[in-house]
Amino acid sequence: MTNKLAVIAIGGNSLIKDDKHVTVDSQYLAAKETCMHIADMIEQGWDVAIGHGNGPQVGYILRRSEIAAKTAGMHEVPLDVCGADSQGAIGYALQQNLQNILYQRGIKKKVVTIITQVLVDKNDPAFAKPTKPIGSFMDQDEAERRQREQGWTVVEDAGRGFRRVVASPLPKEIVELETVETLLEKGIVTITVGGGGIPVIDPGDGNYQGIAAVIDKDFASSLLAREIKADLFVISTAVEKVAINFGKPEQKWLDRITLAEAKAYLAEGIHFAKGSMAPKIQAVIWYLENGGKEALITNPENIGRALKGETGTWIVA
Repeated sequence: MTNKLAVIAIGGNSLIKDDKHVTVDSQYLAAKETCMHIADMIEQGWDVAIGHGNGPQVGYILRRSEIAAKTAGMHEVPLDVCGADSQGAIGYALQQNLQNILYQRGIKKKVVTIITQVLVDKNDPAFAKPTKPIGSFMDQDEAERRQREQGWTVVEDAGRGFRRVVASPLPKEIVELETVETLLEKGIVTITVGGGGIPVIDPGDGNYQGIAAVIDKDFASSLLAREIKADLFVISTAVEKVAINFGKPEQKWLDRITLAEAKAYLAEGIHFAKGSMAPKIQAVIWYLENGGKEALITNPENIGRALKGETGTWIVA
């Protein structure tokens, strides 16, 4: 590759504008908007690998599966397979949109989606304390049956019923990394580690086995950026910039901070919400600690401006 290489992590929620735009068609149009900005980046001379979230989409797949099982006697779909389904569907929307946009602009670049497995440690502490809610609400009888017959971990959710919770282990290895690297070396835009990757374990015999878990997509994208030695790690999210003391009178938007400052802010534990910005900052820290050059956090529509230094939060080693 002669161009600079970037990894772009797109949030699964960014494909859903609001509660009125959740259909496949609506998500496709949202993906098109995001791809316009990624195409701008490619037009500026970047090679890119794209990671994406899948939280809402996997929820929909699970819900359809559960309804079909209850009403039509269909088999339920395991969580790892739901993740694979979402990789294909979201990858298709991104792949087709980006390919079309590049074609319209006269840019001769191919786009491909890789169904990606990510290895996790079967002894990761997260498996001892599952915390990630998935699937539909259940009454107590069904929750107890699922727990007894299928080994689910279930929790009561604020009086609304019971929900299944699964582990969110750390990503250790991208199984298809060599394939991803080969594609990127050819200048092919590669969509990978969708939804953080399909979680798999090695049961001890060198084989891979899917497991019910959820990998943070920013953590997986950070691992990807480290492994392929990306020049830039972009986290595309809902805000134009990162703030400290968010929502407080002393709120301050951050334009450019160092790795040391990011680590200090995160360690204070008061600036970044655990379910939203904290994982993004941690993902950037791991990237920069392992040889990364610089990272950018901004929303999709401002990627182009941010690359010109006009906005976004830049974090540098």
